Amino acid sequence: MPADPRAPASHCPELIGAEPSVAELEPVLARIGDRLARTLPAGLARLSGGDIPLVKAAPPQRASLDSLREEGEALSAYCLMNVDRDPDSLPLLAVFDAAPLFRLVDRAFGGPGDVPEPLPDTFPLSAELLLARLETGLAEALGVALSALDGHDDDGRRRVVPVRRDTSLRHLDPFPADADLLALALQVEAPDGGPWSVTLALPIATLAAITAPRRAPARHRRALPARPEQEPFASMPLEVTAVLVDMPLSMARLSGLRPGEILPVAVARSVPLRIDGRTLASGTIGEIDDRVAVQVTHAF
Repeated sequence: MPADPRAPASHCPELIGAEPSVAELEPVLARIGDRLARTLPAGLARLSGGDIPLVKAAPPQRASLDSLREEGEALSAYCLMNVDRDPDSLPLLAVFDAAPLFRLVDRAFGGPGDVPEPLPDTFPLSAELLLARLETGLAEALGVALSALDGHDDDGRRRVVPVRRDTSLRHLDPFPADADLLALALQVEAPDGGPWSVTLALPIATLAAITAPRRAPARHRRALPARPEQEPFASMPLEVTAVLVDMPLSMARLSGLRPGEILPVAVARSVPLRIDGRTLASGTIGEIDDRVAVQVTHAF
């Protein structure tokens, strides 16, 4: 009987290769941890005023979403990241416990590193801002560490991008519930404070894809970035706002205002110049040709 021409092709494992096992991927994650221990301190130093911390990577451990939930504190921050720029591929997870974050925030404001008792249900804005900076520094160091695996230069460097963050691992839903994970704990010892840690959890599929051979992108001439003094941006009108006075008024005082009242105000020495709510420069108030003017003293 002749073979069905529609039958799917069958390839022998020797030709297509097999996915690496968990035992083979553990040393890969260990090398990533060693690389992070060397590259992450420089990024964290920018958060601590220049003091370079010591980072140590623990041996990789097998994990699951359930084990991460059980080991986390009552309040933890779970940050989903993606390797490279495809939003649907190569996810990984960073886990930050709440207590160390509150200690870092308290020290940043000159405190001794106190932690609120009991822990709140959510992170305040100050902790959210610190989390964003920690995520950025970790993502940059991870990109360097992952690129070192296959020896690519800047043109082929892997990018790690924070995607979203949540205090509930169930709501974040980063991976399938039954996904096999490898976890890497990074212990950070700051010179002026107690130790803290961050845990990275990578699905086996992500690690397998990272270790797969990757062709270097074809080199091509890079397009020069558009300059703001050239078209089509040069003639684009933008509304610049100089904030001369920013004064708080109570609701009682505001409701009682009457024509003829005088409100004493003080013009700040440094006047911010803003576009769409973002401060781009600052300057001092002066006068030119009988008109109020701002002399720019600092541009960001």
